[in-house]
Amino acid sequence: MKINRLPQDDKTNGWSAILPDRQAHDALKDDIKADWVVLGAGYAGLAAARRLAENCPDEKIVVIEAGEAGENASGRNSGFAIDLPHNVGSSLDELDGSHRFMRLARMAIDHLEDVVTTHGVDCDWSRAGKYHTAVSPKGTRDVLEPFKAELEALGEPYEWIEGDDLRTRLGSPHFTAAVYTPGCVLMNPAGLTRGLADTLPSNVTVHENSPVIEAKFQNGVTLKTQQGSVRAPKMIMAANGFSEQFGFHKQKFLHLVAHASLSRPLTEEECAIYGVGEAWGLTPVNAFAGITMRYTADHRILIRHGLSYRPNQRLKPGEHEQVKRTHKRLFDQRFPGLEAVEMEHTWSGFVCLSRNGAPAFGQIGPNIWSAVCQNAVGVTKGTFGGILAADLATGRDNPLIADMQTLGEPDPLPPRPFLDLGVRARFQWELFANRHEA
Repeated sequence: MKINRLPQDDKTNGWSAILPDRQAHDALKDDIKADWVVLGAGYAGLAAARRLAENCPDEKIVVIEAGEAGENASGRNSGFAIDLPHNVGSSLDELDGSHRFMRLARMAIDHLEDVVTTHGVDCDWSRAGKYHTAVSPKGTRDVLEPFKAELEALGEPYEWIEGDDLRTRLGSPHFTAAVYTPGCVLMNPAGLTRGLADTLPSNVTVHENSPVIEAKFQNGVTLKTQQGSVRAPKMIMAANGFSEQFGFHKQKFLHLVAHASLSRPLTEEECAIYGVGEAWGLTPVNAFAGITMRYTADHRILIRHGLSYRPNQRLKPGEHEQVKRTHKRLFDQRFPGLEAVEMEHTWSGFVCLSRNGAPAFGQIGPNIWSAVCQNAVGVTKGTFGGILAADLATGRDNPLIADMQTLGEPDPLPPRPFLDLGVRARFQWELFANRHEA
């Protein structure tokens, strides 16, 4: 099977640009054999490889990555490890489902924190919590107040913040109200992904800059790269949306592109004008119209705004310059007095979603297991998906596998071009219907 579409790194990722230089692992240049091959060095693939090494300490595990760790989608997100479901309901069944998700997410956060602490991973890991924010009274009434009630039903801690208190905490007058929850972790996602790749056990070998150009799935798995190949009897598929290129999960995934910008560091004078001392992160009540933002420990401000349907998983010429101008305008609206602060880095990352929000998890072929489609919550969902795929594949008894399986499977999508028309119409409706949260 020839692989027709490969990931492309445009070298724009701001999170990695502010980190020290890193030496990538060697590309695959020989024909090798292993007991396991893991395809993809994102959160799912790296978690799967680490768990396989634990479960099978005498077996050889090879991780194949098309680019470099921290430069793919895992290193391009906003840097939130989220422990709560985005949408929880008030019925007993929905609340039970929320408890299952929280068990999974918190297991993933504890796993990542253990790696970060044990190996001294430099990624600004901080259990800072997050603010879920509304701009309008309608957003407060329709989303934040039900969210508050659901947190109470779940027995979860939170703070309700509004008015001058919220303005003081965020340094912006733009928001009406917020629900603060303490369990979210903030980090530099490129630094975290690099650290996960560079601290794997000794029976794991990572090959970066090794895009797979051909795959065979007879009598085991053979993956051919431009300069070598790896053959193994068993595989964990962790290539997220690109798993379609290998014949898996066809017509199951929606491909979106999300854009982010990171400002230059604020000067001492600008920090005094801004007046906020602690790093924070916020998510909007509506992801289409609103903005995800961070204030980092090194005094930068992140703006993530703009989702587009992009089935070809490619950027348009000049797209980043247009995005940068938009992000600068949105920054100036939210932070009066800081108009001199420029956006230093602008980049994009591709997001893989399913129609019903379910992951693509489980056995998908003879001796092939899948941990893909994290639905834009990749730090936690990718991590617990990879760990549990490795446990499932090696027969390790883990009660959280049952929790994972309750998340369901991706629903089939309509054929194109009907899919394209429907998705684009839905995007336009979401932007219009939630314009009050812009």
